[in-house]
Amino acid sequence: MKQSIRSYLIVLFGSLSIAISTNWFLIPSHLIGGGVSGLAMVIGFNFNWNISFLFFLFNIPLMLWGWKVMGLMFMNLSIISIVSTSLFMFLIPIHLSPLKENIDLSIAAIFGGVFAGIGVGLSLRVGGSSGGFDILGAILTHKYDIPIGQLLLALNGVVLLFYGLSTDWTMVMWSIVSEYVAVKVIEYIHIRYMKVTALIVSQNAEQLLTPLLTLHRGITILESKGAYTDSEQKLLMTVTTRYELPFLKRMIQSTDPTAFVNIVETTEVIGSFRKGVAR
Repeated sequence: MKQSIRSYLIVLFGSLSIAISTNWFLIPSHLIGGGVSGLAMVIGFNFNWNISFLFFLFNIPLMLWGWKVMGLMFMNLSIISIVSTSLFMFLIPIHLSPLKENIDLSIAAIFGGVFAGIGVGLSLRVGGSSGGFDILGAILTHKYDIPIGQLLLALNGVVLLFYGLSTDWTMVMWSIVSEYVAVKVIEYIHIRYMKVTALIVSQNAEQLLTPLLTLHRGITILESKGAYTDSEQKLLMTVTTRYELPFLKRMIQSTDPTAFVNIVETTEVIGSFRKGVAR
């Protein structure tokens, strides 16, 4: 329960950071963010529509799809993030932006990217997401082993292209700078690789298998022996995605708090990524 409250508070803080990025740095300077928020901004700028409402509206089908595919346990933090971000964007006055009198695009891009990166990175770190394309990424990496990073990059490129066709391309280039800064901050807070390998040494391996298999990832069980304790143990090896990593860690901590876990970056997986238990 304590962990859940902490996660909710972190998600709320992350949502506030995203809203500050949007209302105080990106909107006043007419820069756009990545993903669904960027799409909402493009339409909002061109038709003078409420961006916070558009952000929430565009996320509704993705929330429902994610709920159906990933389940409520995975989506609850993401839903809280989307709703709270929309609410904060609605409540935070744009006219209080520190850029209201003298807009410097470089400052707007850098600080907009920093605040957005902090918000998204914190949400991902506790097992949620900021909505939009992150939900799409979680769904696709859960169901298919595809280069999701390239797909998300292409979708963001389409949004930037539409914005460039409707405004000055200078704004697009500064928006790219802002998105680059955001990605770097996300990498610093959260893991940058789409896939990671978890090596779990536990004396309760059989009990761990039940919750771990709900992630539908292949698990290999190896016999091991402690060098100092001379005790027989088992090593579980599994590859998962960055979206599922927080759930993997919570499962391990709740089932076997004494387990030793080593998480390493995985650049490529060859063979079956989903399903099955190898023994």
